[in-house]
Amino acid sequence: MSVHTTFPKADAAPALREPAPRQWWKAPFWFLALFTGAKSFVDNPILGSRRLNAAGLHAWRVRAAHAMARSRRARLARLIPPELREQFDRNGFIVVRDVLPPAEFDALRAQLLSADQECREQQQGDTLTCRIPVGPQLRHSVPALAALLDGRWWRGIMAYVGATRSAPLYYLQAIAGGVAQGPPDPQLQLHADTFHPSMKAWLFLTDVADDDRPFTYVPGSHRLTPERLVWERRRSLTVLDEGDRLSQRGSLRVSLAELPGLGLPQPVRMAVPANTLVVADTCGFHARGDSPRPSLRIELWAYSRRSPFLPWTGFDLLSWRPIAVRRAEWLIAILDRLDAGGLMKQHWRRAGRWRPLERFADLNP
Repeated sequence: MSVHTTFPKADAAPALREPAPRQWWKAPFWFLALFTGAKSFVDNPILGSRRLNAAGLHAWRVRAAHAMARSRRARLARLIPPELREQFDRNGFIVVRDVLPPAEFDALRAQLLSADQECREQQQGDTLTCRIPVGPQLRHSVPALAALLDGRWWRGIMAYVGATRSAPLYYLQAIAGGVAQGPPDPQLQLHADTFHPSMKAWLFLTDVADDDRPFTYVPGSHRLTPERLVWERRRSLTVLDEGDRLSQRGSLRVSLAELPGLGLPQPVRMAVPANTLVVADTCGFHARGDSPRPSLRIELWAYSRRSPFLPWTGFDLLSWRPIAVRRAEWLIAILDRLDAGGLMKQHWRRAGRWRPLERFADLNP
């Protein structure tokens, strides 16, 4: 497919606001961030520089990050069954039904839904997400969960899709859509989480119907095609003038109307039964599906995103087991302290005990 795109000239748009003089001491850190997973166009004047992006800065970072991910995945390919590897390479996601035998899954589900731990909550638009970290206490009280997460089959899938052996963060999560007062959930818009390959996974503990705001993905959108690279470059030039807040912070939104020009099909909605695992490269375009009614999804959720420019697949101190199993809990505690000190806002507020089926009884799947 040929692509013909006219880019705005670097000096055609209003000049970006210069950083305040007192912020120039941050310049070395802004520069070093070029070689990390930093993605915000608005928080880093170098990443958001129209002149530098017209010269190819953002496009270079995208190309280099994807090249590194391809190299790492090639070395991790032996860890994943060939049929799952082919499914991922083709689509950008993996769907595995009946992950556990029915009796084992039912027992695991019952234990996870009744876990007696404090829940954290965040509101985005009209959606509430309740979450508890999977740490030593939960692993100890639910041995079947620890066995699943530590199994070779599971870890191999996470590593290949994430393009790293780094241990993911794990949470129990309930997403209640359409239950809060607010604008539409911003996660209903198709988007890429960041400019480089990264991983999220969902083991659904309840059935997900088509009107339960299912995970939605554009097949093949994880691949860096010439059309996608052109789109990335164009968006890097216009996002600060035209983009929404989340796009400006590096999670670029894309419309359905743009997909044909990118050589991409329409998104697929993953309405799946409980005991289904979905693992996706969230550099590909994805969203929560819309729904005409309030809905509830309950899931074991995993997240992995390491610095994209590292050539090696391992050597991650945070994945050392004594740290890895506590990392999700520590992250919440660190954010609480930063919030208390006025250094960073903690968006995940305390919300009582984890009781999703009781709290959202009207939405019970």
